[in-house]
Amino acid sequence: MEQQLPFKILISFDKFVRYYEELAKSGNKFERNKAARILEAQKPYPELREGFTDVATLEKHREVLQILLTDAFSGVLSDNEIKAVSLPYVNVLFNPSRRLKKILEAAGPGYEPILQNGDEDFDYIMACTVILNFYFGYHLDFTRPYTFQIPSAEGVMHYYRVMYNADFMEIIPQKGAPEITQKDVDELLARPHDVEFWKSKIPPNSFVSKGFVIANLFNATSEYAISAIKSSLIGRMDRRTENFIDGLEDTFRSFFDLQDLKIGFITYSEYRNAFEKVEGNRVKSFILKDQSAKECKKALCIGSYEKLIEQHSYHVVPDVAKFLENSKGNALYKGLLKQGIESAIFAPITDQGELLGVLELVSARANVLNGVNATKLDDVMPYLAATISRTKTEEANLIDAVIQHECTTIHDSVLWRFKEEARRFIRSDEEGKRPNFKEISFRDVHPLFGQVDIKGSSEARNSAVQKDLLIQLSAIRSILQRLLDDFGLPIYEELIFRVNEHMTEINELLLNNAEQSIFNFVREEIIPVFRHVKTLDKDLRDLVKFYEEGIDSEMQAYYDHRKNYDISVRQINQSLTRHLDQRQEEAQKMFPHYYERYQTDGVEHNMYIGTSIVQDRTFDHLYLQNLRLWQLQVMCEMENAHYRIKPTLPISLDVASLIMVHNTEITIRFRMDEKRFDVDGTYNARYEIIKKRIDKAYIKGKRERLTQPGKMVIVYSQKSDELEYLGYISFLRSKGYFTDAIEIVDLESVQGVSGLKAIRADILYSRDAEEQRTYTYQDLMETLES
Repeated sequence: MEQQLPFKILISFDKFVRYYEELAKSGNKFERNKAARILEAQKPYPELREGFTDVATLEKHREVLQILLTDAFSGVLSDNEIKAVSLPYVNVLFNPSRRLKKILEAAGPGYEPILQNGDEDFDYIMACTVILNFYFGYHLDFTRPYTFQIPSAEGVMHYYRVMYNADFMEIIPQKGAPEITQKDVDELLARPHDVEFWKSKIPPNSFVSKGFVIANLFNATSEYAISAIKSSLIGRMDRRTENFIDGLEDTFRSFFDLQDLKIGFITYSEYRNAFEKVEGNRVKSFILKDQSAKECKKALCIGSYEKLIEQHSYHVVPDVAKFLENSKGNALYKGLLKQGIESAIFAPITDQGELLGVLELVSARANVLNGVNATKLDDVMPYLAATISRTKTEEANLIDAVIQHECTTIHDSVLWRFKEEARRFIRSDEEGKRPNFKEISFRDVHPLFGQVDIKGSSEARNSAVQKDLLIQLSAIRSILQRLLDDFGLPIYEELIFRVNEHMTEINELLLNNAEQSIFNFVREEIIPVFRHVKTLDKDLRDLVKFYEEGIDSEMQAYYDHRKNYDISVRQINQSLTRHLDQRQEEAQKMFPHYYERYQTDGVEHNMYIGTSIVQDRTFDHLYLQNLRLWQLQVMCEMENAHYRIKPTLPISLDVASLIMVHNTEITIRFRMDEKRFDVDGTYNARYEIIKKRIDKAYIKGKRERLTQPGKMVIVYSQKSDELEYLGYISFLRSKGYFTDAIEIVDLESVQGVSGLKAIRADILYSRDAEEQRTYTYQDLMETLES
């Protein structure tokens, strides 16, 4: 009653009583006598006609109201009709019919049904339309379905749609009530959700709603459940979430009126003729249980296989125990009983004759799932089929997208050219010609190359391998020494000698073949001995087991320092690629260009920009300059991204960055054999050779490597390139990317190419992405060491 509405609700039976006053005058003898009794019964209670606002007054006059409402609530129909006295937009159910009373009692003591679909703002607007219709005489559609949600005695939620009979309601204007013109109505209809505007036209409590309504309830649980299932399946919510699965199961329980109903689902693989479990822990399967997949013929009995796989029809098991007995111990029914399942329905989900999966409905009670209520599924299976079909399509598209993103170099910027060629290929095939997919190339493009390389990665890996091998060989030697002491066999002494040789060898220098040589020695010589030793006595068995616990099952070797190295490299690469890929999305919006990147010990990337790359835009040299500036800035950011995660790495590794500037246009060609782009032509190949060797270059006249931690290196051959990049560095220095330390150096010849020069600029570092204060490389190193 506290809800704000355009009318004040006054509970009154005046209009209802006026009907009996008229009946007392004009009815037949029986009707006049009945009317006289009703009028006499209500006469001592004038407030029933004058009206009241307190709902509790209804309970006060319960006895006389039951007499008054005798005709409206026929005793003959009371066990069938679900109805009660109510008020508009209020949770009141007074004088319920016997059937409604039983429904409310089954819901539990003190249960008060709440009117669903209610919304305070929308209810206000709907109440305004009632006034416009019944008082002003306009014809507006003000109907809206309302629902009561009431649980059964078993706890299953039932849904009852409400239809209101408002024959005994009157709309009376208060003093100062507004006059509503057609113009006002047009303005209101133009703003159907603006409740404040509606309130300005028809203010709160400007009318009185005098009377009562009769609420007629209809059990709409099946329709509601079907609608809810349809909405859940068609909607794009995450079907792997706990809320979705639990909500869908609750809806099926309402649909079948079974509180203990559980649902499961499995997909079908035609290629393997097997059932497969759906990804995600929340989606159960009672056929597969804990297995991820199983051949259909092994998972089912003969009868269920015929129905589900061959006939695509329901397989109903009303009594699992009886089916188990008749099938002479079939694994399907045995597995169901072990899970406490006594009845089940298995429904094939098909789309255009293709089996997509199986819906599983199970209960812990026999015969509650049966051939009769299985037919209820006919109404929901089409939605399930549409959902599974769409999900499979989405999954296929996602797989294609992942493959294209992770495994190929057909970048979005050049995909249009491949589509053009594919269309030409298809047309040729349709015309009966011998189609061939022509070579795709892009002429006169400007290349950009950059890399952020992990410095000393080979030395770090060799050191990690060396340490792991020494630890493993030392552990082997200790066991062999114990065996020699206990048994004195010469073979143990010989094996110790060979272990010592290996340890001496890798202590001095870890050769390329040393790791494999030791692996073969352990596998062929040591493991058979240890296998025998474990049969001798408990102490030796425990000693060998302790050694084996330190061996990685996948690597089949001691894997600790190498693991730390691999984790460090992987985390560095992930940090660098994540930042580069995210920033690339912004760069593509500036001007489309081809982009690819590779992970090795670090990350390198190629970009190509030019007229032939784009389909519908005009290229200008300004875009090349913009991309060069962007590349320089982003590589500084990648350096910072690395040094922010460096303290968290298992092994502290540095990186060094390099950009190679090439001021001549080249041609790139897609190599069908390798499914990747490569430069085309002998002259262009020179660019590739330099690019692959440049990071190993030395400064001319010194034994100093070109690339160094903390320095951004830009390699070039033309004076114009030098001036261009010095301008970029000067600009970015003002933005806090570089220090004032900049040098220009000449390089030793690379693969017969001479005359290359490089700019080396010291990078500034910040502790985090938001911090404004910057640090030199040396400052950062001193901070990390402390």
